[in-house]
Amino acid sequence: MHKSRKTRTKSTDRASPRQLRRIRQTRMELADEAARIIATEGQHNYHLAKKKAAERVGVSERLALPSNVEVKEALRRYQGLYGGRAHQENLHRLRQTAVNAMEMLEAFHPRLVGAVLDGTADRHSRIALHVFAGSVESVVLFFLERGIPYEQEQRQIRWYDGQHHIVPLVVSELDGLEVELSVFEEIHLRQAPPSPIDGKPQARAALRDVKKMLEPDGGPAGHVD
Repeated sequence: MHKSRKTRTKSTDRASPRQLRRIRQTRMELADEAARIIATEGQHNYHLAKKKAAERVGVSERLALPSNVEVKEALRRYQGLYGGRAHQENLHRLRQTAVNAMEMLEAFHPRLVGAVLDGTADRHSRIALHVFAGSVESVVLFFLERGIPYEQEQRQIRWYDGQHHIVPLVVSELDGLEVELSVFEEIHLRQAPPSPIDGKPQARAALRDVKKMLEPDGGPAGHVD
């Protein structure tokens, strides 16, 4: 005699329409609070921002937290409502410095990524660039030969195959702003790494595209190359 197999169901599978509406409303509230934390407190780790938002709202983390995409959309709404001219001026300054850095680093085929590219950067944001070289040492040598102060860091990212990769970082300062270089092998110029927001290929913009963004009718984001 065969035993019946038990199947696990999510709490939302058994939820009534009213409960589902309440869950969606809570997710939106958490996304809005996480966005406010990111915009005002310099916390750029989406997961930590969502955890802090859950604590402040008084919601258990066992309830489905909003996705990174939902938080990004809430962040855009927040900055649209409260950022005003100051946000636009700060973004323009960050992008102008990105152009200066990319011109200096032209030999490494720099690409602008992240919040400065997509328009959600704030006064705490680093200018994030992807650069491409045979080794991180060649990038470090570039800074040493020019007497430019720098620091080395690293970041763990998840690749498309599910494996974690360690990416070396070189962090420096230009025009009073922090510039973070993620150093990739030259072969990765053809394939952008997964975005930490939605897992799709990360949007990257070449120098010519960033310059266009500084024009009066320039767009908010670049293309994937």
